[in-house]
Amino acid sequence: APVPWWRVGVMWLVVGGLGVVVVASFALLFTAVQHADRVLPHVGPQTAVPNTPTSPAQQARNHSATPTP
Repeated sequence: APVPWWRVGVMWLVVGGLGVVVVASFALLFTAVQHADRVLPHVGPQTAVPNTPTSPAQQARNHSATPTP
């Protein structure tokens, strides 16, 4: 006689594993939403380099190219 689907152990292993992943992802989403960092306001340029999308990269490049005294 064929075995009902709910009596197959491997099926519960697959469904249980997927269920744990879904529950853990919702728990992680809840934690991320509850403890989100607040967005800091932009205070303006803090260096002489103009505020462009590449400013941090340019500052790092210029800093690494200058010799240390």
